[in-house]
Formats: sequence, structure tokens, C-alpha cells
Amino acid sequence: MSLNCTEIDLILKELDLKGSFIQEIVQPSFDSLALYTYKPGVPKTVFICLAAGSCRLNEVHRKIPKNPKPLRFNEMLRSRIKGARITDCCQLGKERIIKISTYREGPVYVMPAAQEKIAKKKKNTVEEEGVEELNIYIRLWSNAGNIFLCTKDHIILDSFYRRPGKGEMTGEKLSLPEVTEIDGETLAKFPVRNFSGTEFPADRELSFNEKIDFFYSQTNARSSLESLLEQAEKWYNSHKSRQTAALDRLEEKRQAFLNAAQWKHQGDLILSYSYKFNDGSVTDGFLECNDYDSGKDVRLKIDPKKSAQENAASYYETYKKQTSGLEELEHDIERARRSLRELEKQYAVMTSEKNPVKLEQILRKQQTPKQQEKEERPGLMYQVKDWVIFVGRDASENDELLRHYVKGQDMWFHTRDYAGGYIFVKARTGKTIPLEIMLIAGNLAVHYSKARKNGEADLYYTQVKHLRRAKNGPKGLVLPANEKNLHIKLDQTILRQLEQN
Repeated sequence: MSLNCTEIDLILKELDLKGSFIQEIVQPSFDSLALYTYKPGVPKTVFICLAAGSCRLNEVHRKIPKNPKPLRFNEMLRSRIKGARITDCCQLGKERIIKISTYREGPVYVMPAAQEKIAKKKKNTVEEEGVEELNIYIRLWSNAGNIFLCTKDHIILDSFYRRPGKGEMTGEKLSLPEVTEIDGETLAKFPVRNFSGTEFPADRELSFNEKIDFFYSQTNARSSLESLLEQAEKWYNSHKSRQTAALDRLEEKRQAFLNAAQWKHQGDLILSYSYKFNDGSVTDGFLECNDYDSGKDVRLKIDPKKSAQENAASYYETYKKQTSGLEELEHDIERARRSLRELEKQYAVMTSEKNPVKLEQILRKQQTPKQQEKEERPGLMYQVKDWVIFVGRDASENDELLRHYVKGQDMWFHTRDYAGGYIFVKARTGKTIPLEIMLIAGNLAVHYSKARKNGEADLYYTQVKHLRRAKNGPKGLVLPANEKNLHIKLDQTILRQLEQN
């Protein structure tokens, strides 16, 4: 239930905001705002909520968490009324609309009359010393709550919720209801609540503002928290189902890899019955033969256009891939399991959070698409024993690292004769790069190149200051000088340790 007109009058009387200065404005969510005010010796935090069914304004005695992302209306208020003095604060009649008049001396930006017609094209303004008087209207109507920053002539500079259909937009004139007197009998229908059933501290007498805060903190927090926990559960179930399905696919693949020996055996069978390729009995794409191990007749899929040796080589290649890939697959399975455990931890943090605002912020961060997340730097970064290694995985990342993240003394690694990423080891004053770090950089260079399939490659390395951009060449292409050679065989143990760290 939102505040009624009588309760609003009582709250404003207790707040006594006239003469206070607005020190800070914080918007923790998309339906609330907080004003940090100060009168000599009396700091107050005024919390405003526009949520349907719980529109209110009251003093709170807790720190309001900031939204991680700057919000439009909050930034507008900070630019226009931060530091202003509140000259008046009252309710318009009994209309549940609060008017806060502000006064601020200092730079006031006035647009020259000659530029008014082309204001959208011109950004130049003239700075004059003067006084800026603005009004804040807080409408505490359930399902129609809003906050407006207006000029003295009621022209809207901005609004918390922009509603074009109702004329609640920048540049529009705010429509205020006509203030009428209410008789005592009608006013008696809106008594001040006693909040029976609410748990209040018994050690002291509470003001009405404090009772309001306790009441809504307990009732709305419960309903809000329940709703957010439902969202958290949906998020958890969705992510868990996808990750579990991915783990199942890896487990199935591992089971197939464990039976890799059958591919070699089938390749041997094809060579044993190679004479059938000459008599034209394998034209349907299958080779029918007897398995000398089991004594059963089997059908092996083959390519009739290829010889027996070529078909057997295809089976041997599959055998080789599955045998060599089993170790890496085991690592992928462990990584998938670790990801599931991390998901469980994240969900445990959500379910244990009792503050709805913080839970909402956690959910918003988890639900942000990765494409919208701002990357601190391109590529990957590893830190091994105080040595920092940057990895560029494609031409764009290579170029970005070269332009903005490495310096002349840093070491550059790249595969010879194979396209691939650039690896940079950041230099340390008075230190020579140890062999262990060079081997790690070399493994990363091979791993993020076309030579990865071979499992080994020749590298060259040199300091960044010896790299020269290729004139009119592709993005990121460089020509090295004073380079030295290095031969690397991929060591999966090194790569796994890097990922775990």
C-alpha cells in the first residue's frame, strides 16, 4: 500500500528539508532514487520509491548501493541540482505530489537567442554567472508514480519515466492537478497507519519515517526477494541444463574415443580384403567381409572411388585422432565439471543474498550478454611467476595489442610459415626472460596457430622494437628483424596448468 496524503504530510514535517543542501543523488534501481541532504549537523538520506503499490518517500538510515551503470535521470539530477539548497518542500494540497524547490548559485548555461533555432545542430553555449532555480515534483501515485525536474515555469527538463503519450517528456509543460481543499470528514478517511504486525525495535521510540522504513523493508523486501529468487532459479536451471547437456556430449565422445582401437582393426580388415576393390564387389559403398577376430560377417563403409589403401588410411587417421585426442578430451570434461561447480557456487551466493537490491545487481550482471560486456583488453592474459603474457588470437587482437598494450622492450613470439596469434611477454626492468617463460610463450604461439594440428613448429622471437609494419599489408602484419629461432613441441601439461591458474 502506498502512502496516503496525511502520512506524506507527517513525513515531510519530520524530515524538515527546508534549508538543506543536496550533497549527492543515487539511483540504485529502475524504480527508486535517493537524495543525500545535509543541514548543519543533520545529514539525512531521503529514499524515494515509485514501485507500484509501495510509492513512498521517507528517511532511511542505511547506505544506498549505487547502480554499477550510470542511469540517465540520475546523471541529469547530479548535473543540475547537486550542491543546490532546498528552499521549500511541501505537498501540493492533498494530491500526493511533493514539490521540492532548489536554488543554486554558480555557472548557468544560457543559449544565445541567435542559436535557438539551430540548437540541435550547435553545441556551443555561453557561460554566465547567475542563479538557477529548479523544482522537483515527486508524484506518489500508485501505478502512475514519477519524478520531474522542471523550471520555475513548469517546463520539464527531464523525468524519471518518459511517457510521450501523457506529455511527460523533456520540453513539455508539466500538468499539475488543481489543488482543492478537503473537508475534515474526507480527510479522516486517510488516517496515519500504526503498522500493526510489523516488527519494530523495542529499545526506543521510533519516528514515523523509521516506522515507514521498517514496514516497507520487511514487506516489500520479502515479496521482491521472492520474485528475484524465482528469476535466479530460472537462470540457474537454464544454465545448468545447457552445461549438463554439453558435459553429456563430451562423455559420449570420450566413450567413443575409448573404443578407438576398432578403427585401426577395421582399417586392417580393409587391407586384408583389398582384392575385393579390384573385382568390383564394393560399388555400393560398403565392404562386406568376415572379421577374423570375432568370426562374424561385417559391413564397413568405404568410398568406392578410392583404393583399399586410401580407405584404410582414412580409418587409421580417425584412430590416430581419437587416440591422441583422448587426453585433451579428458581435460575438456574436467573443465566442464569445473564450470558446473562454479555455477553451483554462483547460485548459492544468490540464494544466500538477503538484500533485494544487491541480488538484482548480481542477476543483472549475470544476465548481461557477453557481447555487451566491455573487454578490458583484447585477447588473453596470463601471469606466471610475476611475468605477464599477452595472447592475440586473430589479426584484430594482434593489431590492438601491438598498438596499445606492448612496448619496445617486450618480447614477441610467432610461428614460422604458419598463420597464428601473436604472443607478447612483458619486459621487467633488469630481468632476462627465463627459459620456462619462453617455453610457455612458445607453447601458446603453437597452440593459437595453424601449426596446432602438427603438434610442433618453428618459432621466431624478437623485441617489439624490432617489428616493422608491412606497408599496405593486412591488418596486424609485421616484418621482424634481429629475430632468433625456437623449436617447440606442444606440451599439453603446460597449457592445462595455464588454464587452471
